[in-house]
Amino acid sequence: MEYTQIFMIVIMIAVFYFLLIKPENKRKKQAEEMRNSIKKGDRITTIGGMMGKVVQVNDNSLVFETSEDRVRIEIAKWGVQSTEATEQAAQQQKSGGLFGAKKEEADAAKPEAAEKEEKPDFDPEIK
Repeated sequence: MEYTQIFMIVIMIAVFYFLLIKPENKRKKQAEEMRNSIKKGDRITTIGGMMGKVVQVNDNSLVFETSEDRVRIEIAKWGVQSTEATEQAAQQQKSGGLFGAKKEEADAAKPEAAEKEEKPDFDPEIK
């Protein structure tokens, strides 16, 4: 009877590890790799929601431009939420699956819709 209880506790710990701890460590590792692979010219989004193009990369920080009027902001690397490359990969992963091919065909048939998405709905120039 004692062995059964110990065995159940070991199984519970294993389940928690594989369902909670391991996936979280994998996400942290991917985020760290993404932040370390940022280079000059990449488009980023910060945790605070600011978007811009990287103009300088340092050891623990980076400088990015937020608009055409060259406003530059320096932030810590840990403040980067995503890059344009990771956002595109996430969108491709979402569009994959059972209906992924049909969605891509529909998007290819409407090139004007793709062009509209690239243009911002607002005037980035502040007056």
